Amino acid sequence: MPIMDESTPLGAQIARDNRRAQRLATTTFPKPDATRIFTVANQKGGVGKTTTTVNIAAALASQGLRVLVIDIDPQGNASTALGIEHSTEVNSIYDVLIDDLPMEEAVAQCPDIENLHCVPATIDLAGAEIELVSLVAREQRLARSLARYLELRAEAEDRVDYVIIDCPPSLGLLTVNAFVAAREVLIPIQCEYYALEGLSQLLKNIQLIQKHLNPELQVSTILLTMFDGRTNLSSQVAEDVRAHFPRQVLDVAIPRSVRISEAPSYRQTVITYEPNSSGALSYREAAEEISQRGVKSHG
Repeated sequence: MPIMDESTPLGAQIARDNRRAQRLATTTFPKPDATRIFTVANQKGGVGKTTTTVNIAAALASQGLRVLVIDIDPQGNASTALGIEHSTEVNSIYDVLIDDLPMEEAVAQCPDIENLHCVPATIDLAGAEIELVSLVAREQRLARSLARYLELRAEAEDRVDYVIIDCPPSLGLLTVNAFVAAREVLIPIQCEYYALEGLSQLLKNIQLIQKHLNPELQVSTILLTMFDGRTNLSSQVAEDVRAHFPRQVLDVAIPRSVRISEAPSYRQTVITYEPNSSGALSYREAAEEISQRGVKSHG
């Protein structure tokens, strides 16, 4: 194999990615002391919420950690990216929330990664916001069902290490259910103009949830997405976000990447589609950082 010429930008990038891949190949991610439950939220659309959910989940699971993704976005994009069937015939999160179906009856195995499971979303979920309104304890339905499922898995000595919930880009009852079920919030922020717009509203909403429904909820993690190192704008936005949230922002930023965008059309995450691409390496490093931080950033 010819020696890579590191004096060119492309050569330097390839050499850097090779070193990152070699390091990750010999790294193990620590198991958390207890199941960590994340909600991935940002009411602004197009910031990489679903992409972040499935790729962080896949990166953690490919390291041997047991991960459950709960898709509560009616579009079902997380289910698609994980290769999970989500036609209206399959058991889904809709049945869990509305009909009290035990969660274990809706959990499906991701075909590409052994330790990764998903509760899919079907289009039925689009009407769930309205149906939830009249139900008893409507904000706690996901939390209660998830708690029972995690207990069952723990009793079977098959404890889930991470639960990652993918929300719709709105603050309706589905997202409120996710916030009540979670302990940590992961906010993806794209490195573009207006990135911080709407964030103060999201944080206000989280404070309301903390005050009235879930005092344990913490914004533990912020991930910069769609970062383009060649532009001043990306660097400026990254600087602003880090200045506002110095403890929560991960060191790793996710670059703009064709591979990341392509992977879902193959019903895969970028972790299995192109594991050594810059995008996959960045998500793997972000997952590593999340696992190493544990919950020490809380408080």
